[in-house]
Amino acid sequence: MAHFDSKEKAIKAAIVANEKKAYDTLILELKGLTVIADYFVICSGESTTQVKAISAHIESEFKKHAIRPLSIEGSGYAHWVLMDYGEVIVHVFEKETREYYKLEKFWLDAPRIAIV
Repeated sequence: MAHFDSKEKAIKAAIVANEKKAYDTLILELKGLTVIADYFVICSGESTTQVKAISAHIESEFKKHAIRPLSIEGSGYAHWVLMDYGEVIVHVFEKETREYYKLEKFWLDAPRIAIV
């Protein structure tokens, strides 16, 4: 069983999201900017069905590595699914919801991490 540090978890979440055709995927490094988390992973799906598929795939792949979420919110309506993995928080948005909230605009000073 591999151990992932917070940056590796964030990158893994982004890669896994993209496997389900997430788009506009980005990783924000929040260390030193907030105590909420070390990283935000933000991505979008075209529909609530795709948002559900992306978030379920992330949860499933993380579970294979014994990484369990502290909580998952929003999967019922699937306009915005928030997956709290402690130091990494994954936000999976439906397209219009992401455009409305513009979450990444709150963190303009946060470094962006390349998705390998």
